[in-house]
Amino acid sequence: MKFLADMGISPKTSLFLVEEGHDAVHLHECGMDCSSDTAILETARNESRVLLTHDLDFGDLMAAS
Repeated sequence: MKFLADMGISPKTSLFLVEEGHDAVHLHECGMDCSSDTAILETARNESRVLLTHDLDFGDLMAAS
């Protein structure tokens, strides 16, 4: 499974997922530390990744799209 971890998620979570055999990256690794929520969601969609986040705004963005 492919994951994209938002800034509110510990980079250790991404590392754990990789160790478990998943394709996981953290926004910091992608150089997207200051990206907008819209850009983050677009990246997750383009790369077919599950977005891991604590940010409740993503639910609103998904509903509006």
